[in-house]
Amino acid sequence: MIPNRIVIYIRDIQNITGRSENGARSLMDKIKKAYGKKQRQFVTLTEFCEYSGMDEEEVKLFLKR
Repeated sequence: MIPNRIVIYIRDIQNITGRSENGARSLMDKIKKAYGKKQRQFVTLTEFCEYSGMDEEEVKLFLKR
């Protein structure tokens, strides 16, 4: 059994938002900048949801599929 993830990746952003890879990368960069993260640091699911205004539980359910 795979445990729940707390990190979100470019592919996840693409699948959740329907953005292209470049659009998803751009959004990831904006989230990292907003949270003061360095390029190699991860973005958490919570940070993504806070930034995007999406419900965290809905996104978790989506990622489990």
